[in-house]
Amino acid sequence: MAQAIIFDLFGVIARTQTEAARRRLEDLAGVSGAPFWDAYWACRPAYDAGQDSAAYWASVADRLGTRFPDVPALIEADLDSWSEADPEMVGLVTALADQGRTLGLLSNIIGDLVPRFEARHGGWLGRFDALTYSCDIGVAKPDPRAYRICCERLGVSPSEAIFFDDTERNVLAARETGMRAEVFTSADQVRALVAA
Repeated sequence: MAQAIIFDLFGVIARTQTEAARRRLEDLAGVSGAPFWDAYWACRPAYDAGQDSAAYWASVADRLGTRFPDVPALIEADLDSWSEADPEMVGLVTALADQGRTLGLLSNIIGDLVPRFEARHGGWLGRFDALTYSCDIGVAKPDPRAYRICCERLGVSPSEAIFFDDTERNVLAARETGMRAEVFTSADQVRALVAA
């Protein structure tokens, strides 16, 4: 049995952007489809690692060769698009904490989102033994340092942890550090693997 269970946040416990939220961002940017999202994601690693919001959106605009008419509205819409949680996974986290399991969160998350997300979801986030945010540590998954820092905060070695992430490259990077890691599919998958 793993001594620590570590979860990614978005796409595992928290929900990813809805289609409506994505359309809202495109409308505010005045750019739609693949060009917008290619730029959005290509510029994201620096944002996840601590870049401020205005600089991030300036980078996206530069990559697209445009200027956004209302950057504060884009920032607000983006933050709002990452603010929902999956009740089933929240229930699972709570149940694991009630069992006395050691829980860690390792998330690529932007600095402006942290206080908003914690204000909304502080109850269940408080059940984790360590919250490791990329914006605070200055590195984002799949950088191996992120996994090591998370394990250090939990007081375990990577080999004593199991990690769940919805992105395969992050799972592969976790395995390279010595963790047992799985691509997240469902709460039932987690229950089965942590019980094994």
